[in-house]
Amino acid sequence: MEISLEGRVALITGASRGIGKAIARAYADAGASVLLTSRKLPDLVAAAADIGGDVEVMAANAGDPDQAEAAVEHCVRRFGGIDILVNNAATNPYSGPTMDIDLPRYDKTFEVNLRGPLVWTQFAYRRSLAQRGGSVLNIASVGGLSVEPTIGIYNATKAALVHLTRTMAAELAPKVRVNAIAPGLVKTDMARALWEPNEARIAASMPLGRLGEPVDIANAALFLASDLASWITGHVMVVDGGALLGPAARR
Repeated sequence: MEISLEGRVALITGASRGIGKAIARAYADAGASVLLTSRKLPDLVAAAADIGGDVEVMAANAGDPDQAEAAVEHCVRRFGGIDILVNNAATNPYSGPTMDIDLPRYDKTFEVNLRGPLVWTQFAYRRSLAQRGGSVLNIASVGGLSVEPTIGIYNATKAALVHLTRTMAAELAPKVRVNAIAPGLVKTDMARALWEPNEARIAASMPLGRLGEPVDIANAALFLASDLASWITGHVMVVDGGALLGPAARR
């Protein structure tokens, strides 16, 4: 069955590369009008040219409330409203023991990864979603459902985002559905340090025998934004190649 988003408007943060760009491509291919946002305009322009379709760009830092509000306003002016908000932008400026993190990097991680999705959803809801209904999709992580060394604070923000997703789903129903995707290890630039040195070994340890690609997450995001998921809200969809099943499930 072909999924259609004809007539829908989507706003996606962190959309110039990786998972965000893949989601934008999937939505545009399904007929949606899409506003891509991220910090760097040249990267957005290049992404839009590669994606094609009815795509607009605007540079905006996901952790800056003023820029979030401006992006929402621009999307409404350009396309007439917002039907789908994807909170994809994230940062991980620190790797190491949780006890050693400095407060500026701690604050930055929470500012982008947790406060950002709340603020963007607030603006999108007040400006458009409350009137016309729609869908919010938060990109969390399997790290928010497990414990891993070196990225404990990043994972804490994703665990909190999972809970925020459920809270917003309860509060915004029935007009707005709110769901999350928890990706496993996906081959993106942001996660390069985790997978590139040991890709073959990690892939061999996973039940499905490979690492994720951005399109794997985009396919789930397309389903959750579509009418096929019209009775799904407050759900966290794990897309991880079976990694959370643990060693007993590995080949």
